[in-house]
Amino acid sequence: MELFSFYNVENLFLPDPKPVHKSDPTKSGLRNWDERKYRNKLFKISHVFQLMKEENGVLPLMIGLSEVSGRKVLEDLVEMEPFNSEYGIVHYNSMDERKVDVTMLYDKNKVEIIDSETITFFFEIVKKNTGNYDTTRDVLYSKVKCKGEIINVFIAHLPSKREKDVNKPKRSFILNEIRRRILDIVLTREHVILCGDFNENPDDENLVNVLYNNSSEKVLENPFQALFSTRNYSTFHYKSGLLYDQIILSKSFFGNAVLSFQEAGIFRSEKISSRDRRFKDRPFRTYAGTRYLGGYSDHFPVFVKFK
Repeated sequence: MELFSFYNVENLFLPDPKPVHKSDPTKSGLRNWDERKYRNKLFKISHVFQLMKEENGVLPLMIGLSEVSGRKVLEDLVEMEPFNSEYGIVHYNSMDERKVDVTMLYDKNKVEIIDSETITFFFEIVKKNTGNYDTTRDVLYSKVKCKGEIINVFIAHLPSKREKDVNKPKRSFILNEIRRRILDIVLTREHVILCGDFNENPDDENLVNVLYNNSSEKVLENPFQALFSTRNYSTFHYKSGLLYDQIILSKSFFGNAVLSFQEAGIFRSEKISSRDRRFKDRPFRTYAGTRYLGGYSDHFPVFVKFK
C-alpha cells in the first residue's frame, strides 16, 4: 500500500525579523511570528505525518503542500522526523503577492523526478493606464517515475473566494489550462494526479468540467465527490463545511495498474482537531485572525491510498 497526500499548512513562514517600530508591517503578515512559534509550527506539521504513518504503516510517497513561503522552511521541515532527510523537495518561488507557494515533497527512495516546472498566470488589472498585472500562486507540474510508472503531478492553490467571488473567472481560466495539458497527457496513457486547494467544492462547475474531455468522455475521477456528498469536510468557513482540498486521478489508476486506487480520505485525527468544544471536529488552526492558537493548520490533510 502507498499513500499520496495534499496539505494546506496555513502560512508556513520563516520567523519575522524584529520590527524597528511596533506598527511596521511584518514580512509574514502574522502577528508576533517569532522563532519559537516557527519551530512549533514545523513540529506540528511533521507530527501530522508521523500520525499518518502510525495509522497507515507508511508515509506518503509524495506530498503536495500549499501556503509555503520559500525553500528554507521546507529544508527545515524535511530534516525532522519522520522525514529524516529522506525526502526531496520540488519548489519554485511564485510571484504571488503574499509570497506563498505550492510545493512537493517526495520519498527519494521511491520516486525519481524526471522533470518539473511552474505554470504561471498573469491577469490584467482592469484599470486604464495602470500597466499592472495581478499575479497568483503558480501551479507546480512534476513528471515523476515511481515503481516503473510515469506519473504527471499537478499541484494547485487556486485564487480564494472573496468579495462576492471576484476570482471565479481566474479559477476557471487556470483549470481550463490545466485541463488542456491533462488531455494531451492522457492520450499517452501516462498517469495524472491533480491535487490542491481549489477554493471550490467537488460539485462546483469548474471541478466537474475538468473531469471530461471535449467529447464529454470522462478522463479523470474525483473520489472526493463521494466524500463531500456525505458531508465530509477538510476546512470550514464560519458554519459552512467545505471540501476545497482534493486529489483527482486519471482513470488509469482505476484498474490493474501497478498503483491502483484503493480509497480516498480526509485525515482528521483527534490530535490535530480543535481543543475548543465549540469547534469540535474542526482543524486546530495556528491563528484565529490575529490571535495565536498554536495549532496545526486551518485545513485537514487529504490523501488517497493505492494498492
